[in-house]
Amino acid sequence: MRGRNPAAFRKWSLTSGAGLCYIREGIQVGLNDVNGSPPRFFNFMALSGVALITTTTERLRELQRTIETVIQGKQEAVHLAVVALLAGGHLLLEDVPGVGKTTLAQTIARSLACSFQRIQFTSDLLPSDIVGLSIFNQQASRFEFQPGPIFANVVLADEINRTTPKTQSSLLEAMAEGRVTIENQTYELPRPFLVLATQNPIEHHGTYPLPESQLDRFLMRIRMGYPSIENEKRILRNQMLGHPIDDVRPVMSAEDVLELQAEARQVKVDDSLVDYLMNIVQATRESELLDLGISPRGSLALYRAAQALALSEDRDYCLADDFKRLVIPVFSHRILINSRYSSRLRRGEEADAVLAEIMKNVPVPI
Repeated sequence: MRGRNPAAFRKWSLTSGAGLCYIREGIQVGLNDVNGSPPRFFNFMALSGVALITTTTERLRELQRTIETVIQGKQEAVHLAVVALLAGGHLLLEDVPGVGKTTLAQTIARSLACSFQRIQFTSDLLPSDIVGLSIFNQQASRFEFQPGPIFANVVLADEINRTTPKTQSSLLEAMAEGRVTIENQTYELPRPFLVLATQNPIEHHGTYPLPESQLDRFLMRIRMGYPSIENEKRILRNQMLGHPIDDVRPVMSAEDVLELQAEARQVKVDDSLVDYLMNIVQATRESELLDLGISPRGSLALYRAAQALALSEDRDYCLADDFKRLVIPVFSHRILINSRYSSRLRRGEEADAVLAEIMKNVPVPI
């Protein structure tokens, strides 16, 4: 079991469904009956044969299971999406059409008891269509602000690269600071705040590539990939009578998400791992393969993501493997390949290959 603060009782859940138990200093366990009767205390050793799971882990696993009822065979993509949520970051889903990018974003939104808005980005979309605008109220003889769809806990920015840079830039303040400024008035966005954006890297006609300043606001960029034959057959079977997303019900509230995000910030990171992180970052800045290395914002993104990954795996400490596993999804969209070393690979795949090569030369702490 994962260690906790011994100064307070810690809540755990029995897999047998008997109720909740409270552990203090690993000595006694108090069991709450389903009917709400007062706790009964037992010697902890007497329950050594009973599987105990922290409520944190149980809630995260339930969230991931719920998403995977719709997104078949993409456990890694789903896990990384949950990690981005725990880290309080934003997620860019980049892949070819039809592999489930929008479906993943919608399923995450439906799994949370939070407000949700979808924005379909097109070439004629205006910034005011996203953040809102002031409309004159004739009865009150004054202008009143009408919030746009950005004022939601979860915002799906579908095909984000199909709108103009001017409209894309309207997301910068919201994604970086959780607020928007309109007509010299600043409005706070609801918390938690998560932007799930999708884009197609194959088709370039009628698109506007996201600038580096915009890409840097995304904690991660992940790809879905094609499903295996077996998983695709399962998808076909599951959608014979309807879409499984229609059966998704919320398993976590906004308060739960904020609580988990705060807990992720408490995950311990050893000094040797911070040095390992900085060595990776410095290697990207000094590599002749890159024109643009990782910024301090990128360093912080990997730090937060590693903490969230550790929490999702029921640990209150980070491992070197957490950083290694997250380098590509967190860093690949933040670097620029030197034109002398460009290949026939697509930009995203090229960045992945360069980062993998850089990681080979960075010693891992033991």
